[in-house]
Amino acid sequence: MKTTKKGFSMFSIIMIGLLIMSSLSGCASTKESDVIKIGASFALTGDVAVYGIAARNGVELALKEQEEIGNVLGKKIQFVVEDNKGSEVDAANAFNKLVDREKIDVFLGSDISGTTLAIAELAAEKNIPMVTPTATAWDVTTKGDNIFRACYIDAFQGGMMGKFAATDLQGKTAAILYDVGSDFSEGNAEAFEENFVENGGTILSKQGYTKDDQDFKSILTNVKNQNPEVLFIPDYYEKVALITRQVHEVGIDAILLGVDGWDGVIEQAKDFPDAVDGAYFVNHYSADDPNPEIQRFVKKYKETYGELPNALAALGYDTGKIILSAIEKAGTLDSNAIIKALKETNGDYITGHIQFDEYRNPIKSVTVLKIEKVDDKLVQKAFTTIEP
Repeated sequence: MKTTKKGFSMFSIIMIGLLIMSSLSGCASTKESDVIKIGASFALTGDVAVYGIAARNGVELALKEQEEIGNVLGKKIQFVVEDNKGSEVDAANAFNKLVDREKIDVFLGSDISGTTLAIAELAAEKNIPMVTPTATAWDVTTKGDNIFRACYIDAFQGGMMGKFAATDLQGKTAAILYDVGSDFSEGNAEAFEENFVENGGTILSKQGYTKDDQDFKSILTNVKNQNPEVLFIPDYYEKVALITRQVHEVGIDAILLGVDGWDGVIEQAKDFPDAVDGAYFVNHYSADDPNPEIQRFVKKYKETYGELPNALAALGYDTGKIILSAIEKAGTLDSNAIIKALKETNGDYITGHIQFDEYRNPIKSVTVLKIEKVDDKLVQKAFTTIEP
């Protein structure tokens, strides 16, 4: 084979040229994408799917509205969602898939605190900007400087309900029923107790149960004997519907109080509406708020998904809006720039005016809803707003 004076064959020269061209071609293919990949993981199947689907729908609606307005940074938005089934293992696997295969730019989710914590550990390692719509456990945002949430934490809402019970309702005595194996329930119970006492109230009874318990008559009889003015039950709507029915059957004459986990209880209690008639619970927003922007959101959500948006849907929607604003403000898909922009969030959203504190938790008011029986049908309406 013919060689050059330097000892290279013509074949070698051709191959070097092809390698250079291939390298240049590879550089061209790795130029900045014209797509913003927003990854998400929610429980779309399983026991807590009602939460994940609502949050997913809210985010999806916010992103669809942005598409109607126009691109962000001149790029199209691609929303990639993985079902974590409410499992921490599946949540971790879903996040890794979104990062490694889909190459997402930002992450939204999860819904419940357990799966969100599993993801937060991984998101912190990779410095992926992350916003959870609905995970309320304190530890979530402590995992990394890149992790934010749109909802308030357990202690905040439990504390606000304690303050409401002692001041607005002028309650002097209270009893608490809580799930001893649930961080959500325990955190709210502790915060309620602290704030109720701080505002002049007395806790007469604090009764624990487990998630598998179905018969509460024994502990409720103890509560009845103490005759509290208010009864605080920080749990999710399925369990609340079961407990409150037994509260009514035992004959406890106390005002029932709850937290955002109650959202959905009027559907669960529809066959026995007396159980929750007159109860109050704190939530992130009210669908009957006359604010024009809230009513626009409610109308659009109902048109799109065929149902009234609950608080998780509203939080999902706000989360979508928050991340889009941060990307726009950052002017780039660089993670550090987006994280910086998220920290500077300061605007009005469906669930209130949102700014983040030093722990990247939102500073905002809470809405107190009252459940009432109207023509044998339960409805829930905004009763008051409590400022932080």
